[in-house]
Amino acid sequence: MPLTTTADLLRLLTREPGRPRLTWYGDGGERVELSGAVLENWVSKTANLLLEEFDAEPGTRVRLDLPGHWRTVVWALAAWHVGATVVVGADGAADDVVVTDRPDEHPGAPTLVAVALPALARTFGAPLPGGAIDAASAVMTYGDAFGGDPRTGAQARLDTAADGSRTIGQVLEPDASATAGARELLTADPRGAAATLVRACTVLAGAGSVVLVSAEVAGDPGRLARLRHTERVSPPS
Repeated sequence: MPLTTTADLLRLLTREPGRPRLTWYGDGGERVELSGAVLENWVSKTANLLLEEFDAEPGTRVRLDLPGHWRTVVWALAAWHVGATVVVGADGAADDVVVTDRPDEHPGAPTLVAVALPALARTFGAPLPGGAIDAASAVMTYGDAFGGDPRTGAQARLDTAADGSRTIGQVLEPDASATAGARELLTADPRGAAATLVRACTVLAGAGSVVLVSAEVAGDPGRLARLRHTERVSPPS
């Protein structure tokens, strides 16, 4: 059955709730692993923030000015959960909410969410523009269960500079040539997150799991080879 909402994807991924679904290897030795159940929890809390703080709904444009990163995947799934349009790399004039790790780059944004990328961050760690929300401290205060109507997620979209607009159903279309349930290694684009995000969603939609590595990790052949072995990722296609 086609996946047409974040709720559909999360139901698929939590059939085996303890199985790793999104594993991150970042600079400085950082490693984060999210099982299906943990990913669902992060997405639900973040979606509740968007819903309760910003009244996000179908038609709301949520710009993700983030690098390829595990948090980018969470924020995209959360925005789609409420039916919003995720914007990556396109003209930001009509954005309703900007989610970024570079809040100083968005003067005049109507609504700003500052995202600290380190896994253990409890605050953004730097002064924020007036009215900005610190995601590191705010997300964890929201409920573990999504409080909105998951059916509205069918209206979600992704807008990118390179590929235009597509529906959430198109984003969550599994790769027919890939092995179902495969564990795939992806190198995160340091700034343009769209390609990383779409491929991660494609793998997850095939009931698979993603090992996402930073450019620094990918640039160390020895470490990358060891990681491929220990994480049991599928051979490169």
